[in-house]
Amino acid sequence: MKFPEQAAKARPSRERSRGMPDFLHASRRDFFKQSALGSAALGSLLANDLPAASTSLSRPHFAPKAKHVIYLHMIGAPSQLDLFDHKPLLNKLDGQKCPEELTKGKRFAFIGGEMTLAGSEFQFKRHGQSGLELSEILPHLGTVADDICVVKSLHTNEINHAPAQMFLHTGFGQGGRPSMGAWVTYGLGSENRDLPSYVVMLSGPPGGAGTSLWSTGFLPSVHQGIPFRGSGEPVLFLENPAGHGSSERRRVLDAVKALNEQQLATVRDPEIATRISQYEMAYRMQTSVPELMDISRENKATLDMYGATPGKASFANNCLLARRLIERGTRIVQLFDSDWDHHGGLNKRLREKAKDVDQPMAALVRDLKQRGLLDETLVIWGGEFGRTPLRQGINADGTKTSAGRDHHKDAYTMWMAGGGIKPGITYGKTDDYGFNVVENPVHTHDLNATVLHLLGLDHERLTFRYQGRDYRLTDVHGELVPGILA
Repeated sequence: MKFPEQAAKARPSRERSRGMPDFLHASRRDFFKQSALGSAALGSLLANDLPAASTSLSRPHFAPKAKHVIYLHMIGAPSQLDLFDHKPLLNKLDGQKCPEELTKGKRFAFIGGEMTLAGSEFQFKRHGQSGLELSEILPHLGTVADDICVVKSLHTNEINHAPAQMFLHTGFGQGGRPSMGAWVTYGLGSENRDLPSYVVMLSGPPGGAGTSLWSTGFLPSVHQGIPFRGSGEPVLFLENPAGHGSSERRRVLDAVKALNEQQLATVRDPEIATRISQYEMAYRMQTSVPELMDISRENKATLDMYGATPGKASFANNCLLARRLIERGTRIVQLFDSDWDHHGGLNKRLREKAKDVDQPMAALVRDLKQRGLLDETLVIWGGEFGRTPLRQGINADGTKTSAGRDHHKDAYTMWMAGGGIKPGITYGKTDDYGFNVVENPVHTHDLNATVLHLLGLDHERLTFRYQGRDYRLTDVHGELVPGILA
C-alpha cells in the first residue's frame, strides 16, 4: 500500500515543466486534432462519408422480410365504414337513435347530444378468391384483393388529427420525437449514395402535424425525411443559381467542405459531419433527381395503369415515383394525400377522394409485383384514425351540409401488402355497429412494432439515448401481430 506522498510521486505530473515546448504538453486529443496524422484520419473518414454512416446501425437485428417501405397516409382519416368495414345491421338501422350503451364512456371530437346511427350509402362487393369485401368506390383495389391484407381492428389513443398523426408516425402525440422513417433509416441506413434514404411526397397540404410527420426529432439529422415535389423544382434549392454551372458549384462546395472539416476537427460535432455529407449528397442529386423525376421515360402502358401524367403533380404520379425510388434503393417513401376529413358531404367528397387514389394505389401493388419488388417492399395504406358509425351533419367549421362522420379512435381499418405480409386475408373484427374491436385488436404501437419486425428490426432494441433515457418508436409498448405475417 502506498501512502499519499508515495502515490503522488508515482503519478506522472500533469503540471507543465518549465522550458519545455508547448507541443509536448498537448493532450492526446489535441495532438490528434491538430496533427497531420489526425487530419489524414479525418480526411479518410470524410472521403468515404463514414461520419454520416456511423450515425446508423446499418445492419438489421435479424433476417428481414422487407427491405423497403412505401407508406400511403391519407391525411384526415378515411371512413372505414364506407370503404372496408361493411355493416349490414348499421345500414338497416340508419337514422335511428343510437343505443346509449354504445356511446357510454365514448369520446368524440365534435358531435354530442342525441346520437343518430349512420349506415353507409355505398354498396359493397366481394373480390378475388379471398372474397374481400370492398366498397363500390374502390373497384381497382378489388383487382389486387388477393395481394393485400386488410386489418379492421386498429385502435389508437388520440382523437384529434395532429396528435393522432404524430402518434401514428412517431409513437407519441406531441412533437419532438423521430418519425418512423427516421427510425428505419437510423436502423438500416441507405442503399443508394446518390439519393436520400427517406423521401416524402405530398398531394395537397401536409395537414395538422405538418413536418413533424417526417422529422428526425433527436436522432442525427441525416435521417430527416426529404420532401420531393411533383412539379417545378423537385427539391428546393437543389439547382444551381442562374448563371452558375456545376464547376463553380463544385469549387464552392470544396471551399465549404474545407471549412466544415476544420470546424469538425475542432469541436467534433457529428452534425457537422452530417452537413458535409449532405452537401455532397445534394451535389450528386443534381444528376440523379432529374432522371428519377422524369416519368415520361416510362412506357405508355405503365402511365395508363397508374393514371399518371408527366409534369402534373398528383397522387398517381407520386405512386409511380415511389416505385422508381424503391427501384433505386431508397429505404422508405411516404406519400401524404390530404382532404380525407369528411365531417360533412361524405357521399360526394369520399367518392372523389377514392377516385383519386384507387387506381394508382392498386397499380402500385400490381407494378411492384410484376417487377419482382413486392416481396421485398412493404406497402401500407391508411389514416390516423377512423370515423364514427354516427351521423354528423356539419362541416368542421360549423356550417351546415350533408351528412358526414366524426373522428373515431376506437376502431378503424388499414391495409398492407408485400414485404412479409400474408396476402388475401382480413384480420380483426369490429362489432355490428363498427364501434368497438371485438376480435384481434391491433394498437398503433403493435402496428409499428410489426413494421419494424418485417424490416429485421427488434422494436425493443432499436433505441436511442437522449436526455438520460433510451427512447424507441413504440415507447414502452407494442406487440407483434403474428396473424398478419406470411
